[in-house]
Amino acid sequence: MSRELEGPSMALIVRKDLSLSAGKVAVQCSHAAVSCALTAKKTESRIMERWQSSGSRKVCLAIDNLESMKLILGKAKSAGLITYLVKDAGHTEVPAGTVTVLGIGPAPKSSIDILTNELTTY
Repeated sequence: MSRELEGPSMALIVRKDLSLSAGKVAVQCSHAAVSCALTAKKTESRIMERWQSSGSRKVCLAIDNLESMKLILGKAKSAGLITYLVKDAGHTEVPAGTVTVLGIGPAPKSSIDILTNELTTY
């Protein structure tokens, strides 16, 4: 598939320094994906429709710490991309208010790749 024909994507960026369990990561990524999708439905309906019709691509990536996450968040916001920071309620593994996951998108895959090209898959 050529780059121009690839559908939009969503990135779910997880902090490695928190050593979250697999279940916790799944739930936190779900929070980010749902919140990003709901925002897109309201504010970016065309890209939301393209994202859904092309398979709702999501990629889960690892990031070292909160500071690195905030740098990517700032770049994503500056680029006008949909973002959502998950702040945990504090009932299980981390204290209340701990930022666990950054969701970006749905957005053009190329826009997300520029921001995340140095990250590895989770």
